Amino acid sequence: MSEVRVRIAPSPSGNLHVGTARTALFNYLFAKKNNGKFVLRIEDTDAERTSQEYVDNIFDSLKALGLNWDEGPDVGGNYGPYTQSERFDIYPKYIQELLDKGFAYECFCTPEELEAEKEEATANKKAYVYSKKCENLTEEEKAKLRAEGRKPAIRFNIAKAQKAFHDSSILKFDDLVKGELQMDTDLIGDFVIMKSNGAPTYNYAVVIDDALMKITHVIRGEDHISNTYKQILIFEALGFDVPRFGHLGMILAPDRSKLSKRHGATAVSDFVEQGYLTEALVNFVALLGWAPSDGEEVKPVEAIAADFRIGEISSSNSIFEYDKLKWMNSHYIKMLPMDTLKEMLKPYLTQYDLTELTDEQFTKMVEITREPLTLLSDITDAVPYFFGQDVAIDPEVQAKVLDLEDSQKVLNDFVEKAQTWDWTEENLHNKLEEFRGTWKEQGIKPKATMWAIRAAVSGRTRGADMIGLLEVLGKERTIHRAKRSCKVSR
Repeated sequence: MSEVRVRIAPSPSGNLHVGTARTALFNYLFAKKNNGKFVLRIEDTDAERTSQEYVDNIFDSLKALGLNWDEGPDVGGNYGPYTQSERFDIYPKYIQELLDKGFAYECFCTPEELEAEKEEATANKKAYVYSKKCENLTEEEKAKLRAEGRKPAIRFNIAKAQKAFHDSSILKFDDLVKGELQMDTDLIGDFVIMKSNGAPTYNYAVVIDDALMKITHVIRGEDHISNTYKQILIFEALGFDVPRFGHLGMILAPDRSKLSKRHGATAVSDFVEQGYLTEALVNFVALLGWAPSDGEEVKPVEAIAADFRIGEISSSNSIFEYDKLKWMNSHYIKMLPMDTLKEMLKPYLTQYDLTELTDEQFTKMVEITREPLTLLSDITDAVPYFFGQDVAIDPEVQAKVLDLEDSQKVLNDFVEKAQTWDWTEENLHNKLEEFRGTWKEQGIKPKATMWAIRAAVSGRTRGADMIGLLEVLGKERTIHRAKRSCKVSR
């Protein structure tokens, strides 16, 4: 068996979409499982929609996900033979071969003539199929049309190719994911493979590229199924080996509509910016249509690749559950080494002056706030009370907690007693236990006692572990904030 070679061929008309990332991942996993090669090719024949910014985003996003290609353009800008726009000199050769074999012909139809054909089909309530009016033009007729200034496009002759390689108009292929698929090629119509300006169309260029790059398996979204029939015939007409095709179900939003920005992030770079770990994103995306044999969903990409079985990918659409992704992301955050997590959180803490904290205090702050984090960006709203001399008090907290008579009693007593405490973890734990016990004897529940102190020093009624919070704030700031919440001036 020849070496397995797969490819991902994104169009740089936008940032790398999570759906394209899933396709890239499944190609990558299939290659690793079979000791094959994973190829990256940029399909940028549509110059109007192509942007270098998007090309760079594709490179950066794939690398961030760890989906490093074995062959293809490099991120330094040396795009070489793996960018379609730099391969335009290759495509005419095979166009001529198709013309010579009779599998293609010149089409001089103007846009207006083609539009008239479509309108007529619509009026007759028929699906539009090109009329083939240019198939049998004589050389004299072609010369006359050229003299009028018309430049021909090149159309592929579906019927001739189908008849040459198949017994009927029904074209079948065995899909790696969906099983046997078929279509009546009479319904397709002769399609353009090279535009009148000399630019190759997608269905033609992709065949030439896949053939010359010796791609053995084409794994892509099911929206390409209709293209596959056209491409198979071009492969056959040129005498190329036809690769195996596998088509993945679509990724839908939780409401089962097309996944779009209104549902949340859709581009890999958006997820990363919001604080999703790429390891978590890869793990989650791998489960969109596929399941590990041992039922363990959380596992590194190496383990996923070893277990990957393309024949067990679901042929159905997958639902992108943002809540599940957040759960998985929180799991990966918890697994990060402390030093790594600290560095990854810093970009989300730029609004705070980290020089206020010693490294020990910063470490403690992260230790006591990491548990509820589902995104790295959650840290921004989780820690404002660790910074500055004073703290903003939520109005509701002020009214429902700090303004209560019992809270005022607790705070006044806390300010007085805390000044004598040693500010160490063990001592703070013991002193607070003793403090709560004293007020419990006077009829104030421990929860209310701690709420009063927490509200005064953090402005909130819930948050980081109290002992750790007081440790980071230090004795001076803790007492200062508690005093400010006491209505009776001390």
